[in-house]
Amino acid sequence: MALGPSNNQSVAVQSANRERAQQDVFRREVDEAVRQDTISTFFRRFGKLLIAGFVIVAAALGAWAWWHHEVTTSAEEDAVELTMAIDQLQAGNTAAASERAAPLLSDAPAGYSVPAAFIAAAAALEEGDSAKAAKLFDEIAADAGNPQPMRDLATIRSVSAQYDTMEPQAVIDRLKPLAVPGNAFFPSAGEMVAMAYVEQGKKDLAGPMFAEIARDEDAPQSLRARARQLAGMMGTDAVDDAEEVADLVASGGAAGQ
Repeated sequence: MALGPSNNQSVAVQSANRERAQQDVFRREVDEAVRQDTISTFFRRFGKLLIAGFVIVAAALGAWAWWHHEVTTSAEEDAVELTMAIDQLQAGNTAAASERAAPLLSDAPAGYSVPAAFIAAAAALEEGDSAKAAKLFDEIAADAGNPQPMRDLATIRSVSAQYDTMEPQAVIDRLKPLAVPGNAFFPSAGEMVAMAYVEQGKKDLAGPMFAEIARDEDAPQSLRARARQLAGMMGTDAVDDAEEVADLVASGGAAGQ
């Protein structure tokens, strides 16, 4: 039986479709082979570097975690040592306080080493070693990396520790920058500068300084009362408000002078 034109066309179409399908399969296989070859080639060329990169990243993450743990642990240990040093100092155990503070002076961050230096210096003062105390205070004051308030406080404590052995002008030179009304350390610095003026016989400079301290509302009451009395002795009137003076006297500011 002969096939009609339509049947011949149908067979041709089916044959073409099968061929196209086979070509599609072949193309996909080739594409997959090429892709696999590309991946294989990539890993042959860069696999070791890639793995090394992963190892480095993992190591870095591990190192960071270790570093963070070590820093946190170290900070906690430093805090404990500092607290125990403070406790020993408050209890009057100066030797134990110095022993606790000593390791923090060089190995701990500034947040712990500076307070530790203050503790060690305070312990030295309690033991009567003013030279050692002054040296520690001077080291704090000289370190530009320390907070300025800490440096200023250390300067005042250093001068206070060795005031009796210093020349009046040396006291003035070191503290005059801090002996300015409005400065947080003005009362303490101003009192020592004023006393140095007295030793130099400069009552005209000492009197106004004492008067300024007496007027400083942020100064301790006892210091204000003492400064008021000394200003009067220098011939300077520091009494601006009689009621305020009465309050100072009533508070016991001058009782212990």
